[in-house]
Amino acid sequence: MCGFVGAFDLNSGSQPIAEGLKEELRAQVLEMSKRIRHRGPDWSGVYTGNNAILSHERLSIVDPLSGKQPLVSDDEKIILAANGEIYNHKEIRAKLAETYKFRTGSDCEVIIPLYKKYRESGDFTKMIEELSGIFAFALYDSENDTYLIARDEIGVIPLYQGWDKEDRYYVASELKALEGECVTLEEFPNGSYLWSRDKKITRWYKREWEDYTSVKAAPRATNEKGEIINPSVIEKVRNGLESAVKAQLMSDVPYGVLLSGGLDSSIIAAVTQKYSKKRIETDSKESAWWPQLHSFAVGLEGSPDLVAAKKAADYIGTVHHEVHFTIQEALDALPDVIYHIETYDITTVRASTPMYLLARVIKSMGIKMVLSGEGSDELFGGYLYFHKAPDAQEFHEELVRKMSKLHLYDCLRANKSLMAWGVEGRVPFLDKDFIDIAMGLNPSDKMSIRLSDGKQRIEKWILRKAFEDLLPEDIAWRQKEQFSDGVGYNWIDTLKKITEEKVSDAEFARRESRFPVNPPKTKEEYYYREIYSRLFPSDSAAKAVPHEAGVACSTAKALEWDAAWKNMDEPSGRAIAGVHDDAY
Repeated sequence: MCGFVGAFDLNSGSQPIAEGLKEELRAQVLEMSKRIRHRGPDWSGVYTGNNAILSHERLSIVDPLSGKQPLVSDDEKIILAANGEIYNHKEIRAKLAETYKFRTGSDCEVIIPLYKKYRESGDFTKMIEELSGIFAFALYDSENDTYLIARDEIGVIPLYQGWDKEDRYYVASELKALEGECVTLEEFPNGSYLWSRDKKITRWYKREWEDYTSVKAAPRATNEKGEIINPSVIEKVRNGLESAVKAQLMSDVPYGVLLSGGLDSSIIAAVTQKYSKKRIETDSKESAWWPQLHSFAVGLEGSPDLVAAKKAADYIGTVHHEVHFTIQEALDALPDVIYHIETYDITTVRASTPMYLLARVIKSMGIKMVLSGEGSDELFGGYLYFHKAPDAQEFHEELVRKMSKLHLYDCLRANKSLMAWGVEGRVPFLDKDFIDIAMGLNPSDKMSIRLSDGKQRIEKWILRKAFEDLLPEDIAWRQKEQFSDGVGYNWIDTLKKITEEKVSDAEFARRESRFPVNPPKTKEEYYYREIYSRLFPSDSAAKAVPHEAGVACSTAKALEWDAAWKNMDEPSGRAIAGVHDDAY
């Protein structure tokens, strides 16, 4: 995983850009790129053409010696800057080896011959569908003076776009690279591409499961009594996720796992342990970089997550590391955290701060890649508010809404908190094939339904059942605990108290005039917004942050499920009275 800045349409006329202006713009792009060097501390590279400049900051995970970027095609006419990982690059290489001479071992180089394959037809949807991975890339075809920009289906990898006062077009891995240089900036949509010849953004990622009618008749795993009637459905979940984890262990550098002690991270850790005895990238019996798998957990002393993570690690057999933080350390880090995550969203700030502190320790131990459990709650309805879903259709449609917003919240937090210290995060639950498996399940199997014996089934039951043999019983059946809660309830409680004291009633009363774009709804949000506006002062930057009411991480639409939620705006899982064991 890396970072890049691309500048295109440098000259609005038909003549090549003047050399003096080209050098000026090159220096500007390099300065913009320097702002995101934390994403790629291992190497910097730049390409300067007549109508495009690409700068790349590299974090070397695969092919550390020869995979520096921007990558150049075998005929030296196509230039690529990419951020992310292509997990099926070996299969693509094998298919294209006769028509393209690969110059590096980089997994991202396969994007170039795929572009060549589909360039004439212009069927870039088909091209990008061939890629299995997490990615954002900018490709420049110097022969035809055209460019292709694309982002992965879920938006695991961040990407922003902007226009300067001369209407030059820029893309960058983080917003901070564009702020101050572009008069307009916004997030580049996930699951989409921009082909300069069409001058429009096209959605390449579309799935049948987005429509409830395509999944409502899917085979059931259980009946209304909770009895398993179709074990093959559960087996499909198990096999699909194990395949995703195995594919994502592709690495030429040391890796580890994030382990909060919750269901999702514990499953990923357990499956990773299963495959960690050999180098997945070479498929040999050669030992992994570290002889044992290392796991990492963060929390306040005695927090729920630390206790559960230790129990899971002991059972799975990882070399486990607890990272303790204090409230003061976390409060001191808030400005740095907001600078790196580029948002003032309450949930994201709360959860990003412990992860940011954890990433620093992981980096100090020589780890450059970690696997984590993000995405599971959106696939299986794991958030506690899903207990209140009125029916299968509402449940499924909320999942689809949550999936469409992952790039704004959990994926943003995981990527930017880790990459602040040059640590790559991988998310097997969001593997493209596994998403299709999970979202194609009958929603009734994923719901926390009330069974015929009167008991209500726990959230993510089908996932728990699929992996219960790999985990301690009390971990496999542990109630959902949101990350910002699990690191220690006192963290959120203190944030609320301190921000209530820091923001006066008079300041809060003037919030709409102080922040006309997305006025803060609480004093806690006001406090984060003040920090954000100092770092990113433009209105465009303010508009790039999501601003939606919700409860326990719900969308605004789901607030209709419970009348008690009408006037609530609290992302903590403890807000769900009658469901969370320690509800407010």
